[in-house]
Amino acid sequence: MNEETEGKLVNAKNDVWGGALLVGATLLGLGWANSPWSHSYEMLWHIPLSISFGDLTLERSLLHWINDGLMAMFFFVAGLEIKREFLVGELSSVRSASLPVLCAAGGMLVPAFCYVATVTMMGGTERAIDGWGIPMATDIAFALGLFAIVARQAHPALRIFLLSLAIVDDLGAVLVIAIFYTSDLSVMSLSAAGGFLAALLVANMAGIRHILVYGVLGIGGLWVAFLMSGVHPTVAGVLAAFAIPARPHLDRQEVVREGAHLLTTFHKAGQVEDSPLANPAQADAARNLERVSDLAQTPLQRLEHALRPWTVLIIMPLFALSNAGVSIDVETVKSLSSPVPLGVIAGLVIGKPFGIAVTAWVAMRIGLTSLPKGVSFSHIHAIAWLGGIGFTMSLFIANLAFGTAEHLANAKVAVLVGSTLCAVLGSFLLWRNSATSRT
Repeated sequence: MNEETEGKLVNAKNDVWGGALLVGATLLGLGWANSPWSHSYEMLWHIPLSISFGDLTLERSLLHWINDGLMAMFFFVAGLEIKREFLVGELSSVRSASLPVLCAAGGMLVPAFCYVATVTMMGGTERAIDGWGIPMATDIAFALGLFAIVARQAHPALRIFLLSLAIVDDLGAVLVIAIFYTSDLSVMSLSAAGGFLAALLVANMAGIRHILVYGVLGIGGLWVAFLMSGVHPTVAGVLAAFAIPARPHLDRQEVVREGAHLLTTFHKAGQVEDSPLANPAQADAARNLERVSDLAQTPLQRLEHALRPWTVLIIMPLFALSNAGVSIDVETVKSLSSPVPLGVIAGLVIGKPFGIAVTAWVAMRIGLTSLPKGVSFSHIHAIAWLGGIGFTMSLFIANLAFGTAEHLANAKVAVLVGSTLCAVLGSFLLWRNSATSRT
């Protein structure tokens, strides 16, 4: 088994566990918020935490640190995936990128239109229309998790299409957040953010490959500047990811030359003394081999490989636990017939699948693109339903759209309802297609 195949298997296992943990965290949050201990749920997430940098003190609630801090790391990893796909992946050529890009565009515009149309027809207020971005996003972790569980035998091109679709969708969500869901802007903080971004790009062009440099400039500089600027700090995660070097420190010939020399040294030292504890020359050679191995990988690869399990297995479930705890009672159920919840459900359940599937069909009919080898339109239709799983991403945008407004709780319940419907229907269609393929 080669390294690439092994990496894909690890990612698939992480997707399965990530999807299971997301479901578990959501159910736990809902159960906790509707239990006799609901007060402790609210108290936990509003505990104030502060970080000091000299005279600068940042104080936020635990919930805000999760939404503004940990989610920035999620978007950073998403940014690394986007950059890798644009450089060497399915988005690296116009032909291969056209289908997921067009489908993602349709899967964002149509849900937003459905939301606005529904809220307007129901007599919703101008404040209610602010939630138009909620049904636009796809929960990449949840969608890939369900895919890994239900469609294990599916053609690899189908998973690549779903991943590419979700990645472009994430990029679109970041642009929507940056442009439309921002508070009052601080010109000074934005200028500082621009300076730190420039420093990151200069470090890349100068050939600096040490991850610590990018950590200090990205977290201590860019992220803090965005946090103070009024633009949501998750945008800093994507911008920092684009500045991470995608070239290794050593080229192939240097790796082969240095690696061969160190292996020879390691072998000769072992002929003198077998025990590494009593053989400093062998230990030195082993450490240098590890160093050469690190230098043979790009910082982008190293960071994505190291951080992806944290985002899938910890950050996203923690976000779900802290944000999905909505108190559900008779009034909450009745509120589902109000403009905002109906708009969210219409956007996710009608707009998202319709936007993705119809865009794919039209693009193929007029010759703009073609289906990947081994993928049929029925597969695209099933994936379109998985695209309607807004879940954590839709909850995230709902927080930005409504803050503490009365619409927030109703929007969250609608996100859970709409995402569940899409998850069930999408999973069933994928399972049926997989079963048909095996017969």
